[in-house]
Amino acid sequence: MRRTITVSAALAAALSLVTGPALTAERKLTIYTYDSFVAEWGPGPKIETAFEAECSCDLEWVGVADGVALLNRLKLEGENAEAGLVLGLDTNLVAEAKATDLFEAHGLDTTVIDVPGGFTDDTFIPYDYGHFAVIYDSESLDTPPASLKELVEGNPDEKIVIQDPRTSTPGLGLLLWVKSVYGDQADEAWAQLSDRVLTVTPGWSEAYGLFTSGEAPMVLSYTTSPAYHMVVEDTDRYRAAEFSEGHYLQIEVAGLLASAPEKELARQFLEFMMTPGFQNEIPTNNWMWPAADTTTDLPAAFDTLVTPERTLLYSPEEVSENRSAWIEEWLGAMSR
Repeated sequence: MRRTITVSAALAAALSLVTGPALTAERKLTIYTYDSFVAEWGPGPKIETAFEAECSCDLEWVGVADGVALLNRLKLEGENAEAGLVLGLDTNLVAEAKATDLFEAHGLDTTVIDVPGGFTDDTFIPYDYGHFAVIYDSESLDTPPASLKELVEGNPDEKIVIQDPRTSTPGLGLLLWVKSVYGDQADEAWAQLSDRVLTVTPGWSEAYGLFTSGEAPMVLSYTTSPAYHMVVEDTDRYRAAEFSEGHYLQIEVAGLLASAPEKELARQFLEFMMTPGFQNEIPTNNWMWPAADTTTDLPAAFDTLVTPERTLLYSPEEVSENRSAWIEEWLGAMSR
């Protein structure tokens, strides 16, 4: 009997040496983000490869249409969310996101982060930024609008594709841009602009796809968007219109969920996010400005981009307090 036990124990030990690593569950980090970030041409796949080489873990992206949709999904799932991190909210949503009590402080040193206005927060960390802009097709539009006023009051036959502020951070950005310029007259501006709107899409990807396929000569995007076409397609056909009133700023952020199953792994990713391993992929894959140092030079195309003379930005608290009412105003004006 003793010999049988000894042999069985030895056999079990030997088998564990052979099969142990295969049977050991690999650490896994799930991150909610937006579709364009994890697209084949986006930064997600490259960042996944770089981070997995450091963490010996499995990084899994879950994409939704756009940034506001991320917050909407979290509100629905609550503490049952599968993710450890959310990447793709922006500073217009951080106050509302905090109010859900689904996030917790990251506890990390973020002094390497450098964004306009110096945004710092104990819960959300910026990873890129950019100004919203109307991008136009110079082969279809001879005279682009030089102001928000010209966009609103321009030829209704020259269409623009925009995004829905209920699901999209660019759509919300345009809503806030119009509100910051027109104030109490924003509903009248939206009613007039609606004649120029070809369609309203759930997210950025759908809108930009319609634009580049020639469905409309203008689209809401970013001042950095033309860099993609210059670098990848070797064309300056698609350009940003510079607006005299200024441009609204977007700072994109990531945050740690309180229910994260692998919190230390999630924090490790947030630390990685502030390093060149992550930041190097932002300019030429997400086509935004990096929020921390890179070790690769930006393409020369970035030197040619529109640099707004004035930056427009509401505080997160102002947006949280007024977002619902301003969206209702938008809905009413667009349906007239």
